[in-house]
Amino acid sequence: MKNAILKNRLMKRFPLIILVAVAIAFAVAMQKPTLFNKGKSDYSIVLCKSASESEQTAAQELQQYLEQIGGVVLPIITRDELQEGQPHIAIGYNKHFGEELGVERPDDNDEGFTYRTVGDNIWIYGGKQRGTMYGVFSFLENEFGVRWYTHDYTKVPTLKKWSINELNHSEQPFVKYRGNEYNNSMAHPELMIHNKCNLWWNVSYGKYGGTEAYWGCHTFSQFISTGEYFEKHPEYFSMRDGKRTPYTQLCLSNPEVLQICIEKVKQVIAANPHHWVYSVSQNDNHFPCQCEKCQAIEKQYGGHSGLMVWFVNQVADAIKPLYPDKYISTFAYQYSRQAPTGITPRDNVVIRLCSIECCFAHPIEECEHNSSFVTDIENWSKIAPNLYVWDYVVNFRQFLAPFPNFNVLAKNIKTFKKYNAIGIYEQGQYKGLGGEFAEMRSWVISKLLWNPDLDTRKLVEEFINNYYGEAAPYIQQYFDLSHAQINNDTELGIYIDDRNPLYTNEFIAESTQILDQAKQAVAESSDEVRHRVDLVALQMDYMQLMRNPLEARENGTYDRFCDFIRKHNVLVNEYTSVEEFIDIYNKVISGQITIDEIVQMITQRWIEQAG
Repeated sequence: MKNAILKNRLMKRFPLIILVAVAIAFAVAMQKPTLFNKGKSDYSIVLCKSASESEQTAAQELQQYLEQIGGVVLPIITRDELQEGQPHIAIGYNKHFGEELGVERPDDNDEGFTYRTVGDNIWIYGGKQRGTMYGVFSFLENEFGVRWYTHDYTKVPTLKKWSINELNHSEQPFVKYRGNEYNNSMAHPELMIHNKCNLWWNVSYGKYGGTEAYWGCHTFSQFISTGEYFEKHPEYFSMRDGKRTPYTQLCLSNPEVLQICIEKVKQVIAANPHHWVYSVSQNDNHFPCQCEKCQAIEKQYGGHSGLMVWFVNQVADAIKPLYPDKYISTFAYQYSRQAPTGITPRDNVVIRLCSIECCFAHPIEECEHNSSFVTDIENWSKIAPNLYVWDYVVNFRQFLAPFPNFNVLAKNIKTFKKYNAIGIYEQGQYKGLGGEFAEMRSWVISKLLWNPDLDTRKLVEEFINNYYGEAAPYIQQYFDLSHAQINNDTELGIYIDDRNPLYTNEFIAESTQILDQAKQAVAESSDEVRHRVDLVALQMDYMQLMRNPLEARENGTYDRFCDFIRKHNVLVNEYTSVEEFIDIYNKVISGQITIDEIVQMITQRWIEQAG
């Protein structure tokens, strides 16, 4: 009787026992693997024996950053050293995982990547040159919050524990060639590489997978200079108003000019074999040749660009048998910007189209001031097998003045790609340090070149909040105020001066007050943070200097400004050194020289340097 009662009770409780057992089993099964916890980890980093140098770098940096984040040092081992069942992070294409998941080996030059979970393991792979490395950098960014903001500030969060969620994340670059020219970044290639820019003027060797190097700019004067050739061969240079003229362009219809340029390009390629493209391009002035032969070719092919393409095609034809994998580039710039007719660039020619005349207050395709450029890029896209856009993102006349164009950056990048651009080069403050939000611009632009679908506003807010310490709310307020000056009628070119309607007295007064509050907010902060805020405040010091020179001298703004730019070599514009600017400024204020005389002097010096 007792056994029957006991059996009956067990039968009644059996479903509950089964349910508890299932729940325990499910909980165990659903328990997430842990990469690290309280300074301990069972994981290793696994590299193939054939790992490239950049993949080895990626493994080493992953190890270093995980040590900073979680206090653990994951050993780096080879596949042969891996024990069966040992959890690991596999770096680079893994044949074992590839066969298991049906993933083919990426091309070595593929910059795309994937990171994903495979059971309890993590697999990060892409092209061997840079793709895998980019995957590791993005894994650290997306999953842990690591940020490479500037060359001297990397944000690395710290965590006690990190459990592995199911991962399956892939990315591809938006455009093949991505260049971002800021002095504070270009001087530190590792910063640019961590933010996935791949285009430099020079080849960058070593542990980060190299770069896509672009040789030369305004190279006519390098191949045939006024100093070397003009005295004996004035016929090599532009005829202007019936006279051969130095420091101009070349006479492209002259067959001797063509042969010299071909030989010079051969020499350049032999001396610089690791570049992918070599520039054969006009000097930086508006003085093309007006001789009868040049004008006849221009008439045949639809203008200055027709003559340029006709000439460069011949250079490209001469180079191709010797260097079939190399490209020759030329500008579509200023007087040669309009696409030609009746002639097309060769397959090994790159057209570098420049947006120098554009308005940057509004997206290029949405601004009436840019209608001719839109026509030009559309026409070039129909005939150029390799179209590359040189874009401009700062005010070159006054690096320190507000230039509120952040809202157009992503849309313009998308426009360039819409018209088949293979590369985009964003020229910022390439001389000196500092400048209007130079550090933030460089970081935001790098992120947008890789993926313009990112939210520019969120990128800006993130940078400001992390970079400016206690002053962040005031810096954000000033940034927003600056961009609020843009309206439907604003025209924002890259050479506007301090008298532009954008800079109202009310804007300057309110901005000065906000930035004074920003400096007060970081008065007790580190030297680094105070310096960052001072760089932003320098923008309004500059505006005060230009708009109210006497007051700036009396209230100390002039002395503070000059001391700062001297100490940190902050250039005020593209054309003058720090001391030149101070000297010219003092002469203007004292009436010794006029603005027009300064412009004439600088223009002449610029032409001679270019020629």
